Amino acid sequence: MKVPFLDLKLVNDVTKSEMSTAFNRVIESGWYIQGKELEAFESEFSAYCKTEYCIGVGTGLDAIHLLLVAYGIGPGDEVIVPSNTFIATWLAVSRTGATPVAVEPDLQTYNISAESIEAAITPSTAAIIPVHLYGQPADMGAINTIAKKYKLLVIEDAAQSQGALYRGQPTGGLGHSAATSFYPGKNLGALGDGGAILTNDSSIAKKVRELRNYGSPLKYQHDSLGYNSRLDEIQAAFLRVKLNVLDAANGSRKQIAQRYTEGLKGSNIITPFVPEWANPVWHLYVIRTADRDQLQKYLKENGIETLVHYPIPPHQQKCYTNEVTHTLPIAEKLATEVLSLPISPSMPMEHVDYVIDRILNFK
Repeated sequence: MKVPFLDLKLVNDVTKSEMSTAFNRVIESGWYIQGKELEAFESEFSAYCKTEYCIGVGTGLDAIHLLLVAYGIGPGDEVIVPSNTFIATWLAVSRTGATPVAVEPDLQTYNISAESIEAAITPSTAAIIPVHLYGQPADMGAINTIAKKYKLLVIEDAAQSQGALYRGQPTGGLGHSAATSFYPGKNLGALGDGGAILTNDSSIAKKVRELRNYGSPLKYQHDSLGYNSRLDEIQAAFLRVKLNVLDAANGSRKQIAQRYTEGLKGSNIITPFVPEWANPVWHLYVIRTADRDQLQKYLKENGIETLVHYPIPPHQQKCYTNEVTHTLPIAEKLATEVLSLPISPSMPMEHVDYVIDRILNFK
């Protein structure tokens, strides 16, 4: 049996007809950038996330970066980021000239440890960027309490958590503002790159709209040194279609995650821990084992594709080795032990059961 990690063709086949209609609608409109499709998607997605504003941009990395710029964060500032995350969270901070300050994760959830944040705060700290890693919310209540105490901004990196809930509230509206990604493999994935900013702050929404479009509030008027980072009409149209099936797709992921957790119970595999206040959307189902490399090799030999998120922590990447000289042992430990099992809304349960069976038979 062959079990792919993620078959995007099968995922998109569910809405193929509706996306074809959306594609033709955009072609016939003759308007391809910052038009009615983007406006409609921004309205629909902000309603879904229960925020006042959504601003579509080119990528998830751009979304974080533009938010930091809009808030005036730059050289001399420090921004607290997780040590265990995709490098985009760090890169966005570095783009502004600010310094990313890594805080280790909680070993149960793999999200940034709220208890460890306070020790990393200095007079130069300007913001905290918690990442809702693998589709599970970070402990936003505890993080917001610390941020309020020290008068810090909280910018959610919600790139992996579209539809996830923290104490019943959607991610994306739990801090001062949030950034998300519509990379094709995300729970809400476009058919190309894309991202968005979510906020309840009208002044930040206005600033980001200008920044994404050459710093221009009006055509040929440029009030700031802006960028070119816009969510195309065609991707907005596709995302409108896929937003309609997001909850159903997330429900399928939850069923698969439950099957994995039940099936692997009693084994020597560490399965994901979910706090009682979290309702994750299972962007990834990540297990841990000291025999990760051998298990991954064995599963590949049995036709099962797995991935490692992430094999090299940001602080050990070449672009940061001169800036981060101390060790981050928890992130480094996770990088050698985590393994992402196949999961997607289109994954048949027989594939899930086969993966479980092979893991249980691993010696």
